[in-house]
Amino acid sequence: MQRITITIDDDLMTELDRMIQAKGYQNRSEALRDLARAGLKQASIEEGHIAQCAGVLSYVYDHEARDLASRLTTTFHDHHDLSVASMHVHLDQHRCLEISVLRGKTEEVRHFADHVMAERSVTYGELKIIPT
Repeated sequence: MQRITITIDDDLMTELDRMIQAKGYQNRSEALRDLARAGLKQASIEEGHIAQCAGVLSYVYDHEARDLASRLTTTFHDHHDLSVASMHVHLDQHRCLEISVLRGKTEEVRHFADHVMAERSVTYGELKIIPT
């Protein structure tokens, strides 16, 4: 194991200490190691080094928007090879939340998710990539 010294401004250290306390880390070193691992993993995903992935796509849409539910269903059927499972939740009278588990080539999963989130009347969307 290597020992390093870093300089962090007071505001950032205060935030880091709050996170350490909230998540129950034993010390700052463990927290910083976890943050470094997460950052390296995210950079690897963004740089395209992860060939295959699972993905969790969550999005909110207005179910009364013209033909949107039908378009979304067609999109998922057209990409049945990427879609593993979905859950549908009624948030209120007009809005629905869908959570879909996707699996495949990272580039294809990301492209598919971007297409879904770009649909008109999809008001929120997020894709979480999980390397496999």
